Amino acid sequence: MRDFVESSGLINEQGSRAKKLFAAVVLAALDDAIADDKKYGNGPEQIARWARSKDGREVLTCAGIDPNERVVSGLMEFVAKGIRTSVALSREESERRSSAQHQAEAA
Repeated sequence: MRDFVESSGLINEQGSRAKKLFAAVVLAALDDAIADDKKYGNGPEQIARWARSKDGREVLTCAGIDPNERVVSGLMEFVAKGIRTSVALSREESERRSSAQHQAEAA
């Protein structure tokens, strides 16, 4: 019984690591689309094309993201904002947005 529990934990841990790896691929695809948007102006279309492709749908699914049209439109909006994923995920950016939102509500 103990071996079963240990192997289940190992399998769960490996699955979690694989999910994080695929999530990193999604973030890299977003950064590439943002770079394309700044260079060529077609970033949202690029990420939409990738997310709707067979490979893109599979990567999104493996990352734990349901590859539906709502997700595709969200990815397109994110790319259109032009904020790189490393900046968007940082604590400073989160705090800046929060303070800006509180100032807008107070006005």
